[in-house]
Amino acid sequence: MSEEAKKDVDYEQAQLAYSIIESLIDHTKVVNDLIAMMAQVLDEDTTKALTQTPTWTAYLDSKRSMEKTREDVSKFAEILKQLKPE
Repeated sequence: MSEEAKKDVDYEQAQLAYSIIESLIDHTKVVNDLIAMMAQVLDEDTTKALTQTPTWTAYLDSKRSMEKTREDVSKFAEILKQLKPE
């Protein structure tokens, strides 16, 4: 990373942003686990009806998007390491 780019980003602000993003991803994982657990107790007809709703489709789309976000957060973490003051 160039010295100019390092000057444009404050390390403490970047670290705060990373912390916030990481917390949101962790929360999403917990919610996904909860949804999976709740789905296990539903009967087959209810599960079928639920998975055919626009809300379920939106949930699956969002879950796929979060996978991409995890990759981006990993890249961000690498950049953050480069910004760390020595």
